[in-house]
Amino acid sequence: MKNTNAIKFNSSGKLIIMQVSDTQDMKYVRKAMTKMLDNAYDLLKPDLVLFTGDNILGNHLLDARFGSRQVASGKAATMQIMKDSIHHICAPLEKRKIPFAMIYGNHDDMNLVSKDEQADIYRSYSMCLPMNTRNGKVDCDTYNIPVYSRDGEKLLFNLWMLDSAWYDKFEDKCYTAIKPETVEWYKQTSAKLKAENGGDAVPSLMFAHIPLPEITNLIEQCGPNDTGAVLTHTKGWCRLRPDMARGTMLEYPSILEDSAGLFDAAIECGDVKGIVSGHDHVNCFEGKYKGIEFIQTSCASFRCYGGEMRGVRIFEIDERDPSDYTTYFFNYADLCGRGVGAKIRYFWDADEMEKTKAAVLAGSAVAAGIAGAIIKKK
Repeated sequence: MKNTNAIKFNSSGKLIIMQVSDTQDMKYVRKAMTKMLDNAYDLLKPDLVLFTGDNILGNHLLDARFGSRQVASGKAATMQIMKDSIHHICAPLEKRKIPFAMIYGNHDDMNLVSKDEQADIYRSYSMCLPMNTRNGKVDCDTYNIPVYSRDGEKLLFNLWMLDSAWYDKFEDKCYTAIKPETVEWYKQTSAKLKAENGGDAVPSLMFAHIPLPEITNLIEQCGPNDTGAVLTHTKGWCRLRPDMARGTMLEYPSILEDSAGLFDAAIECGDVKGIVSGHDHVNCFEGKYKGIEFIQTSCASFRCYGGEMRGVRIFEIDERDPSDYTTYFFNYADLCGRGVGAKIRYFWDADEMEKTKAAVLAGSAVAAGIAGAIIKKK
């Protein structure tokens, strides 16, 4: 194999890829997420895990366990908390000897630690693929993962990993875009892979944290009583087009500000079968537009807004027909069960439960106070 990022189909001729998006946590990680991911690794047995951005809650790295009180300051303290935060998602894979790779999202870069410095933290784990270590014209998380036959002899599939967001610390602004240099790199690399494959385009999946604008072709405006209708902040009542898409959409996709013609380039190159994103925590759907499937995966994090669709996505590719793939989604209940213990863990850790949790704790405190007063009186 010519690329150190390269992997192979497993001994059964299959490749099981797990996408984990928006883990988005900090040093004091929510245990519901780590339990869910541990179960996913053990039950679904992926050959490769891909973290597709917002891997940490980068702009809140110095927060306390509860609330938003800053507990440390400076580069050294930020770096240590960064290492602790990344460790929560990498260590379980290191322990299980499961290869993994990652791209960044809009949150990862919002702190004192640069993308390159963060990449070095990920690479310190032996199971992390090296990512981009050679091409200085594109970001460290813009690279490809060639997939070879189980004997390692033939290139059969490819995974594109593309940077789609960065934070300008001087302007104090987050940019969500695909850079023109990234598109040019993709086109050139696609052509090289095609040549290596005897002139045939290598079937591929493309991963970018933030959805491309073309994903909105899967959505239509509708009436409030239509099946699947969702009241969005900017577009009124909308839903997934029943003839084009399937799954769950609970908010209008937050798309790239500029994709630099990436979708047209993918059409031209003819290799991309699906474009996979995260970013919108409560959207989990698939739909095809102009022959390319758009796939959006909901979040894994419990330290941000989310819902019952928190979970992971699986892609299954068969060596005998690598131009096709199957994808499934597993949510928290699928992975952790529907028992009392799992429900309590979800309730305690899920961010959207904060107000309910506070009310329950306040009620418990009042009840305890009343009980104490009664006992004292007796």
